[in-house]
Amino acid sequence: MDTFQPAFSSWLNAPAHQQWLAAEGLRLLAFAKASKLPDGFGNLDEKGQLPANAHAETMNTARMTHSFAMAHIQGLPGFAELVDHGVQALNGPLKDAKHGGWFATAHHRDDNTGKAAYLHAFVALAASSAVAAQRPGAQALLDDAIHIIDTHFWSEEEGAMRESFNRDWSEEEAYRGANSNMHATEAFLALADVTDDHRWLVRAQRIVERVIHGHAAANDYLVVEHFDRDWQPLREYNHDNPADGFRPYGTTPGHGFEWARLLLHLEAARVRAGMLTPGWLATDAQKLFDHNCRHGWNVDGAPGIVYTLDWDNRAVVRHRLHWTHCEASAAASALLKRTGDEQYETWYRLFWEFCDSHFIDRCDGSWHHELDPQNRPSADIWAGKPDLYHAWQAVLIPRLPLAPSMATALGQLSQSAPV
Repeated sequence: MDTFQPAFSSWLNAPAHQQWLAAEGLRLLAFAKASKLPDGFGNLDEKGQLPANAHAETMNTARMTHSFAMAHIQGLPGFAELVDHGVQALNGPLKDAKHGGWFATAHHRDDNTGKAAYLHAFVALAASSAVAAQRPGAQALLDDAIHIIDTHFWSEEEGAMRESFNRDWSEEEAYRGANSNMHATEAFLALADVTDDHRWLVRAQRIVERVIHGHAAANDYLVVEHFDRDWQPLREYNHDNPADGFRPYGTTPGHGFEWARLLLHLEAARVRAGMLTPGWLATDAQKLFDHNCRHGWNVDGAPGIVYTLDWDNRAVVRHRLHWTHCEASAAASALLKRTGDEQYETWYRLFWEFCDSHFIDRCDGSWHHELDPQNRPSADIWAGKPDLYHAWQAVLIPRLPLAPSMATALGQLSQSAPV
């Protein structure tokens, strides 16, 4: 694998841009601290306050723990206690002590006692980052997460993750999802680094081979999201609920960008580990990025990337979500590092200019999570500002190598810094 230094002036090499990214990260972190609850972390509203009925959720607790761990690894004071709080919550009230695995909410207070691969991937990611941060209780959490993935979710026959089960694991959902497998790929890259076990890179490639090199490639590199248990596409899935926050109808350009970046991380990780690495990982990443830019950006006469497309590549849900643009900018930076192609510099700057103008909220803090089709702040799909993870990673990824994974890379940078 080659990495290129661009022959043109790049923001990635500009000290002022690097400083801007770091400052924006500090602003995001300061806002997110208010999400702490006794049993984990909850969802902040538009003003950065916890609503009166706020309760701890596993997804947000895991994402916050992962994010705060990366802040701590960098040497930012004030985050060690938050990482420890998250680890304790994931080892305690969010965990199913009877049957194993994790509930969606503390003490399963919302009666959602099912076990979802999506949530467990984030628990594994949080645990791996907390281990990289050398926090107490993190290794036990990591061991539990790996055990649950190995025992219940990973299907060696399919080369992918099963989707979900009921509380005691006796009933399995007859569905397979690209979204949960995407975040499992992200988690597996981190697990490979903190465990020094290459099987996670083997598993990550098997997921990518099925979801991207197989199904997405056959769909003009637009990600097929929903499948039955036999991995046959469910093209009409959620047709009547097209704006679902996790399983929307049609294709989701934001996931195309996210997958593009993950393919490059996987390629770099396998090369770094001395493993046989297929050339199609980089090729597929470029095609994912190019095709989702073509069909997702400015397709309805207004700037921004729409949330979803139908099977004829027409915009269905025209809202612009912040996470989509975070992933687009991160993917552009990764492709720029990998190829040195100036088109990715152009896209990288375009995405950040859009985020700066429309998403970054300098009045109430953090980022608006959603814009309506006219690029005005809205809350039709995602209310409030609960998500630190996407924007925080978006300001970190341009400053880090493609491998190792983020928490490990930050640790290596801190060890190599001059004293």
